[in-house]
Amino acid sequence: MKNILRILVLLASVYFISCAKENYITGAEARLSTSIDTLKFDTVFTSAGSVTRHFTVLNENDQKLKLSAIKLMGGSQSPFKININGSAVNELANITLAANDSLYIFVSVYVDPNAANLPFLLSDSIQIQYNGNTRYVQLQAYGQNAIFLNHTIISSNTTWSNTLPYVILGSLQVDTGVTLTLPAGVKIYSHANAPFIVDGTLLANGSITQQVVFAGDRLDEPYINFPASWPGIYFSDVSTNNRLTFTVVKNAYQAITVSGASSLTNTQLWMQQCIIDNAYQSGLYCLNAHVEVNNCLFSNSKNNIFLELGGLYRFTNCTSVSYSTQYLLHHTPVLATQNYTNIAGIILTAPMEADFINCIFWGDHGDVEDEMVFNRQGPDAYMVNVENCIYKTTNAPVNAQIIASIANADPAFDSIDLNHQYFDFRISNPGAPGIDQGQPTPFLYDLDNKARDINQTDMGCYEKQ
Repeated sequence: MKNILRILVLLASVYFISCAKENYITGAEARLSTSIDTLKFDTVFTSAGSVTRHFTVLNENDQKLKLSAIKLMGGSQSPFKININGSAVNELANITLAANDSLYIFVSVYVDPNAANLPFLLSDSIQIQYNGNTRYVQLQAYGQNAIFLNHTIISSNTTWSNTLPYVILGSLQVDTGVTLTLPAGVKIYSHANAPFIVDGTLLANGSITQQVVFAGDRLDEPYINFPASWPGIYFSDVSTNNRLTFTVVKNAYQAITVSGASSLTNTQLWMQQCIIDNAYQSGLYCLNAHVEVNNCLFSNSKNNIFLELGGLYRFTNCTSVSYSTQYLLHHTPVLATQNYTNIAGIILTAPMEADFINCIFWGDHGDVEDEMVFNRQGPDAYMVNVENCIYKTTNAPVNAQIIASIANADPAFDSIDLNHQYFDFRISNPGAPGIDQGQPTPFLYDLDNKARDINQTDMGCYEKQ
């Protein structure tokens, strides 16, 4: 009899709890929360729309809660659009939230063009009403006008303006025999399917205060830091006399490709004081090319520098360094050269001449034993010199002449914080092994445009100040 009584009491408790959950909580003390107080969108280019973001509304009570209204305060005139549990509306009334349940509100923003050149702030709010209470979630977006280029061919000598950023959709091609000049401060944002192809000549004339920037067009979190967010810059075999100065190329699939010059007489690409960062494949990939690089930083790409099928190269006071990030693991050498390539099982070779002067080649601990790799096949002329460099290795480098260089001495970079993904590859420690250990060069300024001691220059792209 006692057992039957216990069962009846238990059943009654379940029944009353179930009934309580079926009832609505109607008092002002009802608890409701939102996953965020403010929903923020980073820069959205005018006429380009944006990604959709969302937040949740949670009924924290053990009873049902009726939301009398959810409302986009700007209504149909707002640049924001909302979707509530699948309904694209500006306002929705009498929404029931089950006990301890939540609903999703999706928000997108579309920016109409206006006359402003600088980023401008767009704002609105979403109002949530229940049991006489009112809650708000703020909406913020930064919009910016831009010049949109869709499947564009530059067919005559052209100089762009730095007044507005350029957004590349589809692709952009600089035609053969044509020069595109980018003054200091030009910013170029390419869509995921939009390569920047140069058959003619590209002159990027950045400055220390106004760099020329190439990046993907997703500026919202977390995509703003994704590698492979756009294809990259491709210099074809008919492209010559390209110059990149104070230029940043980041978050590409293959940041810079220089392909197969028919003649190595003229320099195809000359790079000075540039930063190439976070490329999914290669920071700089060259195929039998003629390239000169000085005071540049190649960082945190799958292959920072990859030189294939020979060519003619000179790197002076460069830093090539990789640490594993939340997007890319450091699995390959920061410098790899080879005088051959494999095409459909056929090995092709070509002469290779490369000089690396006053450089740093370094990476974090992991799968990479040797941060410099020089591979050679066939009888073609082959000359690789590594002079006054710091490099990390387990096995002594082969197929290269190593002169006055330092193996396995930590360069003492200023700050490497893997937890916060912060990397500062400057060197301020006066006891760092590369200080005053470089050989004189004709380049008087480092990547920060700070003066170098030309008689006792430091190794790497930064001079200790």
